[in-house]
Amino acid sequence: MKITNDYGLPQSFVNFARNDKYSKGKADISVTSVIDSPRIRLMRDRHRDHMTSDVSDMIWPLFGTAVHHVLESASSDDDVTIEERLFETVNDWVLSGAIDHQRTDGNAIRISDYKVTSVWSVIHGKVEWEYQLNCYAYLVEHAKKMPVKSLQVVAILRDWNRREAGRRPDYPQAPVITIDVPLWPKSKRDRYVGDRVALHQEAQIAFDLGNELPECSDEDRWKRGEAWAVKKKGNKRAQRVFDNETSAHEFIGDQTNLEIEHREGEYVRCNGNYCGVATFCSQYTGDQK
Repeated sequence: MKITNDYGLPQSFVNFARNDKYSKGKADISVTSVIDSPRIRLMRDRHRDHMTSDVSDMIWPLFGTAVHHVLESASSDDDVTIEERLFETVNDWVLSGAIDHQRTDGNAIRISDYKVTSVWSVIHGKVEWEYQLNCYAYLVEHAKKMPVKSLQVVAILRDWNRREAGRRPDYPQAPVITIDVPLWPKSKRDRYVGDRVALHQEAQIAFDLGNELPECSDEDRWKRGEAWAVKKKGNKRAQRVFDNETSAHEFIGDQTNLEIEHREGEYVRCNGNYCGVATFCSQYTGDQK
């Protein structure tokens, strides 16, 4: 990947961007990849030498890395395991995942994962967190032979605002909060992991044979459906957002200072090129025609 520095940031930022030390270890696939789109994973491999990213886009990963390093070095509890990478063979592939924080509780494990994220992600939720942490639970149960008691995200909110917290009851009340993540039944975890590995294996075969890759799903593309936003006239920020026009009108009632803004649905990940390969993707370019 080519790294640019369009905004003239100090060389230390450039060095960080160029020296990505992430590794899935001696594994065929990582948890973060197995829950993601096979198409995106393989297209990144195919177009890695042609992809471009600016140093400014690496600021939040840098912040996340720093936070993980500080929290990792601060823990000294005997019943806590920090940043442990586990491996397990699934359908002849080795799956790996690095778990931020494991606390032993009796004969079971409580898993926590640190996320440097936005307030929006906490308010609206991210189903990817549920997928990821249940995959970690799978690894703990199979690789360590220990049951998992609970899953939790520790969310560090990079854009938290104290004034908003005091004004809105649905707003996170602190810049760091914990979020309980649903722990699936073991049978559901086993089925999900097996299905996801099989999906990536099928895509890998297509890739190796030069065949067309499977398309991304709406979920992979972060599809945002059309919506009707209720706003104060002249304001950009919505007071409420509804998935149908009738509910928006019912909310307004006879309030003449409010108006409705219709928002078209969109594929957020593709349109923002958050996958990095949208410009090379026939599925995306076909949508644009």
